[in-house]
Amino acid sequence: MTRFLYFMDIKFIPKRILNIMISPVKTWAVIHSENKSARDTAYKIVFPLSVLVAVAAAIGSFIFTHSQLSVVYSVFVGIKYLILITTVVYLSAIIFNTITHTLDLGRDYSISFRIIAYSLIPLLLCLIVSLVFESLFFINILAFYGLFIFWAGAERMLDPPAHKKVPMLIAASVTVIVLFISINWILTRVFDRIYFAFLA
Repeated sequence: MTRFLYFMDIKFIPKRILNIMISPVKTWAVIHSENKSARDTAYKIVFPLSVLVAVAAAIGSFIFTHSQLSVVYSVFVGIKYLILITTVVYLSAIIFNTITHTLDLGRDYSISFRIIAYSLIPLLLCLIVSLVFESLFFINILAFYGLFIFWAGAERMLDPPAHKKVPMLIAASVTVIVLFISINWILTRVFDRIYFAFLA
């Protein structure tokens, strides 16, 4: 029960999200001073937002996108996004950790995880809206604000030399995009095959 309450820190989540969106530089200074583990960030940021994205995807699928299909399919869509978001975050953090090591910027998984997790907050917030209301898909362009959050976080947490900043940003961005697209494609095919083969 204590772990569950820790996971759902209702006061912390909106405050931290608002701060990272409005004042990324100041918020990264706080995050750096906290020196929290990857697990802490996962519990307080990644998992709650992933659940919200999953719920939004299920609702949007049931009401709008796949209203002609059963509610089970919408549940599948929600589960797919829950797996998608968490997998992308963890794999991106692992790969980014390798990238920082390659660029001689250190090798600390907790730092890599925090940078990736907080940088994806704009994307996750956009998905919560666009997955419910498909007509607002254009709002996802605001997810690019995550690049600025990433830049500010990398400067604070890794302090890279100027000539390594852009390659690091490009490598991390390509990693997240490729993982998101490929894993989404794989999960969609798997869940669709299961649903139409056994539950349709």
